[in-house]
Amino acid sequence: MIKTINIYLVDDHKLFREGLKLLLSGLDYVGDIYEASDGSEFLMNVAAYQPDLVFMDISMPGTGGIEATSKALAHNPNLKIIALSMFSDENYYTKMIGAGAVGFILKNSGIQEVEQCMQAVLSGHNYFSPEIMSGILHNITRKPRQQYDGTLSEREEEVLYSICQGLSNIEISEKLCISKRTVDKHRENLLLKTNSKNTAGLVMFAIRNGIMEV
Repeated sequence: MIKTINIYLVDDHKLFREGLKLLLSGLDYVGDIYEASDGSEFLMNVAAYQPDLVFMDISMPGTGGIEATSKALAHNPNLKIIALSMFSDENYYTKMIGAGAVGFILKNSGIQEVEQCMQAVLSGHNYFSPEIMSGILHNITRKPRQQYDGTLSEREEEVLYSICQGLSNIEISEKLCISKRTVDKHRENLLLKTNSKNTAGLVMFAIRNGIMEV
C-alpha cells in the first residue's frame, strides 16, 4: 500500500494549477495539495507544509523555478522536485538539473505519465520525459566537450559509467565485485568531485566529459 503523500504545485498560471490539482486529487494516495503562484510564495510556506513532492514551473515572474529549487534544497536536501517544462525552456534544462530537480515532465503530459514520474521520483530514481531527455542531450552535445582533467580514479569512472547505465548500487556492487557500502562511498565522492546534486547531474557530467557517449 502506498502511503499518502502531500504535494506542492508551483506555477504562475492558475488555470494550469487547478487542472493539475484536479488530476492529482483523483489518485487515492494523494493527500493535501498546496499551491503557490511563484517561487517566493513557495519558499515562504514550504517548511510549514512539508510536502513529499513538488511540481515546479521553470519560468515564472520574480523568483523562478531554478532559484526556488536551489534555495529549497539548500534547506531540505531530501525534497523531491519535479520540473514542469515547455519546449521553450530547453536552455534552462541543465540549470534546473544543477539546482537539484530529479524529474522533468512536459506541461501537456497526461495523468499516466505524471503518475509514472511521481512513482519513479518517490522511489529514489530520476525521471525525464523522452522529449525532454532528447532536448537535454541535444543541448549538451552541441556544446564543445569540456577538457576532462582526470580527477576521478579508474574505479570511480567505472562506478560513474555504471550509474549512467541505470544500475542500482546493489547491481553495481555485483558487477564490479565490491561491497554495496563501497559503491555508496564512491557515489558520495562522485557527487562531491563533480559538484553534482543527484544522479541526473552525474549523467550530465559523464556526457560532457566523454565518459559516457550518447
